[in-house]
Amino acid sequence: MRIAYVVSRFPDPSETFVLRELNAVRARAGVEVELFVLFPPKEAFVHPDAVGWVDRLHRASPAGVVAGTLWWLGRRPLRTAGALASVLAGHWRKPDRLGRALVAFAVACAHARTMRQMGIERVHAHFATYPALAAWLAGRLLGIPYSFTAHAHDIYVDQLHLGTLVREAEAVVVISEFNRAFLAPYGVDQETPAQLVHCGVRPDSYRFRPRALPGQGPVRAICVATLNELKGHAVLLDAIAAGGTELERVQLDLVGSGPLEQALREQVGRLGLGERVRFHGTLAEDAVARMLDEADLFVLASVVAANGRMDGIPVALMEALATGLPVIASRLSGIPELVRDGETGVLVRPGDAGDLALALRGVLGDPGAAEQRARAGRLLIEEEFDIERSAERMLEVFGVSTRSAPLAA
Repeated sequence: MRIAYVVSRFPDPSETFVLRELNAVRARAGVEVELFVLFPPKEAFVHPDAVGWVDRLHRASPAGVVAGTLWWLGRRPLRTAGALASVLAGHWRKPDRLGRALVAFAVACAHARTMRQMGIERVHAHFATYPALAAWLAGRLLGIPYSFTAHAHDIYVDQLHLGTLVREAEAVVVISEFNRAFLAPYGVDQETPAQLVHCGVRPDSYRFRPRALPGQGPVRAICVATLNELKGHAVLLDAIAAGGTELERVQLDLVGSGPLEQALREQVGRLGLGERVRFHGTLAEDAVARMLDEADLFVLASVVAANGRMDGIPVALMEALATGLPVIASRLSGIPELVRDGETGVLVRPGDAGDLALALRGVLGDPGAAEQRARAGRLLIEEEFDIERSAERMLEVFGVSTRSAPLAA
């Protein structure tokens, strides 16, 4: 089967979950995967595992976009015009979104023409916004099935055109039961079947080392996340600055880059945390794995951002649990399905620095319980968040028998 994946940008350092799925699906015998991109990348950083995709990406040139749109208007005028009318009706209330949707529409016309030439048999998109729109249009123009994976901001912030995308899809993939329930009013599981497919990691890529938190001396905490509002770094900094013998032991490594870096550096200065907080920027996966292996504790203080954006189930939490790190996270969206309070980690109220400080003190004060939760967390990763299992479920979504599609030799 020839499958086209559609994404907004590639490579994207923060979307390693897409890369892992692409590699795992492509590794199956009898499956060919092509990758189509809508917009240019925002960052030059390329993870080593993404290098093999960069030279085979399908991008549309301006000339190709114009030619593709005119070609489909000539060949499938009613389908193309009807799809355009649907996009206009679904996005007109937000002009900024409409503009980008029209660009995605035109780029998708060019991609659909390429897909036709390549004999693509189905299309799958990651994220329910512009990539899903492009997959929907390609499916309409080519008369082939399409599906998409719904993650987080793509459905939580607004739901423009979402009902149409859901109803006409052959399947909708959700990364959490929280997302399944969120999408139910738009037809998921009523008009269109939903398949739960977790984003995943390769457990064998992470050395499992259950941590015995140090009873005295420094405690190395780590947070791997883009430096933006929804990741809650400001709350985390306030928590470790709350004072007290236990919290004063915490040293924090921040891995990731983003628009709030300068503001967070200034906050570190105001709180007097300059000697306890280190910024490392964006790192390759192997470097992140080494830092996780050296850390004592993982903390992610996710919040709902002012624009409504929030996390789904961050892959960084999966990576932390795979290494055996004690984890503290927010009780938000699908996170409790991975970080199960008192079982695989500790959950706190989003945006509450006092609650987070209390949780940090509790975890540091009971190393035995933290280690027990870490062991349960690793087991959960192996059972439910292994990327190979996720790839098998994706093949089932695509109608490919996992018996007939073993790993390629």
